Amino acid sequence: MASTTSSSTGSSKKLRVLLIPFFASSHIGPFTELAVSLATARPQAVEATIAVTPANVPLVRSLLQPHENGSGIPVKVATYPFPAVDGLPKGVENLGAAAQADAWRIDVAALSDTLMRPVQETLIRAQSPDALVTDVHFMWNAGVCDELGVPCVTFNVIGAFSTIAMRHLLGRVSNGEPEVVTTIPRFPAPEIRVPAVELPEYLRSQRKGGQSTFHRLYAVQGDCFGLAVNTSPALEEHYCGMYVGNGYAKRAYMLGPLSPRLPSSPEAGDSRYTDWLDSKPSRSVVYLCFGSLAHVSDAQLDELALGLEASGMAFLWVVRTDKWSPPERWHERVGGRGMVATAWAPQRAILGHRAVGAFVTHCGWNSVLETVAAGVPVLTWPIVFEQFITERLLTQVLGIGERLWPDGAGVRSTRYEENEVIPAQDVARALTTFMQPGGPGDAARRRVMELAAKVHAAVAEGGSSDRDLHRLIDDLMEAAGAGAGRTTI
Repeated sequence: MASTTSSSTGSSKKLRVLLIPFFASSHIGPFTELAVSLATARPQAVEATIAVTPANVPLVRSLLQPHENGSGIPVKVATYPFPAVDGLPKGVENLGAAAQADAWRIDVAALSDTLMRPVQETLIRAQSPDALVTDVHFMWNAGVCDELGVPCVTFNVIGAFSTIAMRHLLGRVSNGEPEVVTTIPRFPAPEIRVPAVELPEYLRSQRKGGQSTFHRLYAVQGDCFGLAVNTSPALEEHYCGMYVGNGYAKRAYMLGPLSPRLPSSPEAGDSRYTDWLDSKPSRSVVYLCFGSLAHVSDAQLDELALGLEASGMAFLWVVRTDKWSPPERWHERVGGRGMVATAWAPQRAILGHRAVGAFVTHCGWNSVLETVAAGVPVLTWPIVFEQFITERLLTQVLGIGERLWPDGAGVRSTRYEENEVIPAQDVARALTTFMQPGGPGDAARRRVMELAAKVHAAVAEGGSSDRDLHRLIDDLMEAAGAGAGRTTI
């Protein structure tokens, strides 16, 4: 049975929006940011509720806490049960909490009409919202909304470049062998070429089942009331217009980057990292983080550690593993020029610090948005799913960074077992070259700082993302017949 808790008062005149994210922190974060943005853009007119399974509630609450005001937290939290999944331990309801061997079980459950639709449909009918914002995985929610007569908006937490590229590549990869390189069709210049081994599994696989799922997903997306994307034309100018222009969506709302729209507040544990960064010269520190889902082998972590040591660079490295230890006496040799975080670090605060000069990133979209907003150039190290495609946006289209491992140096792959280990000397060479005065890092920094100004303007009052947020609210109010309760800003 669905349940709801809140610290704010509701109103029958408000547009009640229910948001349902996928079971990953990288999705729950942007959905929570969107819920807060909707609720705070027109607090007298919009009521937002974010719905997650019980094990994900603490994450949502931690994300909402900085936005608490005199009237409480502006977003409600609803829960619905995570279904029993064969082979998945009870209470594991987030990709970040799943063992590497079990992560696929969450993906399969999320796309299952049999497992997931009943619990989500029960939730939606119990909440009886005026509008629904659903993650792209939950294709049946569009049909539920049709039955209820309320608008359904799908929300892409990944940018336009990668999502449209994957759509255009569907069914066009003949095989996934390392020597096969695919050109993304129907894309504006520059030409984007990606080795087949760097594509998501469903594009590489010759099995029709996975591809038919995505064909269905795209069809549902096109039938929905609209599509929202956590991006901005300031960042993906030539790709945002393709959603409506190519008939992929009836309406498109470019709402991002969502995180800079919201006021920044100190996060627990900030001081440990910022105090250390305060002791370093401006733009001297390399920040490294591979996200909440990526798995990196112990052998690769060893080489990365030795490469950081050999580079002579100051670094702040987030290593999300409790099983790996660095090479013997490594900490002693590195000394005070290196800091290692073994679980969590306040990424926005770190990227925003004057001491950070470059970001070694896995190219996850949330990290991309945060580094652009902070004006920090990147060295790319993609690992899974769409990240190798996003890398091309950063390096070939926007020019805000470079590949850490040059093209042709070795095999990189979305399959963990196919990756070659990047040697320590290559890591050190990439860092020292990128960070040297007058080097490629300086040119990338100039470009990313120009982009930073543009995305901040987009989310400011009257900017393109701000206008699209209000247009989304207006359109939902009109569709839901709630126009009489609307207030304007």
